[in-house]
Amino acid sequence: MGGIKLNKWLVNVPVATVWTSYDSAREIDLDAVTNPVDLHAWLSALTYETRLGLCDDNLVQTQVLYGQEVLLLEEKEEWAHILVPEQPSSKNEHGYPGWVPKCQLVPCPADWDLHEGPVVVVTKPRAILTNETKLELSFQTMLPLSREEDGQVWVKTPNGTGALDREHVVVFQSLAARCKGTGNDIVSAGEQFLGLPYLWGGMSSYGYDCSGFSYSMCKAGGYVIPRDAHDQADAGIPVEPSEIKPGDLLFFAYEEGKGKIHHVGIYYGDGKLMHSPNTGKTIEIIPLAGTIYEKELCAARRYWLEMEE
Repeated sequence: MGGIKLNKWLVNVPVATVWTSYDSAREIDLDAVTNPVDLHAWLSALTYETRLGLCDDNLVQTQVLYGQEVLLLEEKEEWAHILVPEQPSSKNEHGYPGWVPKCQLVPCPADWDLHEGPVVVVTKPRAILTNETKLELSFQTMLPLSREEDGQVWVKTPNGTGALDREHVVVFQSLAARCKGTGNDIVSAGEQFLGLPYLWGGMSSYGYDCSGFSYSMCKAGGYVIPRDAHDQADAGIPVEPSEIKPGDLLFFAYEEGKGKIHHVGIYYGDGKLMHSPNTGKTIEIIPLAGTIYEKELCAARRYWLEMEE
């Protein structure tokens, strides 16, 4: 960043929506830009048209989860311009850019380091963090381990410490030691979210967009991949259509596969696609044969490792 030292901050709401600009949020989005945040209220208040506006009016970029590190670029009024290092993007080499309310961030403590020591990862669609209050955390929220006792896992949080039910998480000795799953593991992770409504910019178990879904299920398998579909298609291992296996990502482009990439899904096996389609629809599994997707299929990429027999 031209030698400029960026400050690390932590997200201190269960899900922070990353907006395109400091003035992108509308009146109807108030529940999404406060602290505490009320995602249920926000999403239930959105009509089809106002959900569609998140995309069509270029209001939202992505989302970040509780305890996730972000880099602060600048502040304007009550907003922070940030980069998300864990979401690789061609938009910025240091991470995905956008704006979040300052009230949803706290300065990163000196002793906070997810890359050193044991890490706790939420593996259920939701998990309740108990501390002074109760927070409903999303799938794939990661926090440093403090201790384990009595069927609970105590974690460091942006606000101190808290407890999670052992049945809702897995513990890894370090991020580097995180298990690398198979393609079938990626598929199994995705099956938990069948019927979940699509959300433009969505990166949590409250709603995913197409590339947020593929990103998050690969992350559940232990693989950090680019955030957006076109960047995902530029990375990974190219796979011939005749060689695709469950867990591979399939990419779709306008002009019957010859134009701009506009969609990504996960190959389910048996000629089927598991994906988060678009506003107004839910995560589903469909046969590719006879659909527009069959005509628009333009690439396949593998991010998972094939295990030796």
